[in-house]
Amino acid sequence: MKIKDFVTKDSIKLNLKEKSKKEHLAEMVGLLVLSGSVKEADAQKIIEDLLKREEMGSTGIGGGIAIPHIKTGKVSKVAGAIGLSKKGVDFNALDGEPVNVSFLLLTPEGSANEHLKALAEISAFLKDDITIKALKVLDSTKKAYKFIKKI
Repeated sequence: MKIKDFVTKDSIKLNLKEKSKKEHLAEMVGLLVLSGSVKEADAQKIIEDLLKREEMGSTGIGGGIAIPHIKTGKVSKVAGAIGLSKKGVDFNALDGEPVNVSFLLLTPEGSANEHLKALAEISAFLKDDITIKALKVLDSTKKAYKFIKKI
């Protein structure tokens, strides 16, 4: 499984505007609605479930990165969105720093294996400082998607 298998051009945004965690997650879920991975009618429930997941422990892993993720019956296949926030979002990250790079992951319920594979792929992608720096300087969604397809 590769990131290009579950991220589309429409599920990438290089200039997220929202500053609160809830609004940030809503904007990220909105990308999945735009891409067709999530039905608009299901978006609010997904946001609520993501916030419940955040209550269990922040998905802000440090270094300006967050990987909000849940298993949900609201998707039929793995769906991902990538968002960059120049302002940064308070995610109660492990290091206390604001999050600038978010990678949202939704997987179908009962797909623990796919969920873990996708998280491992995302973690490897986000661990590479060169990859993150390259992603941050891209100036269009089209370029970001081409970049991701090469990885």
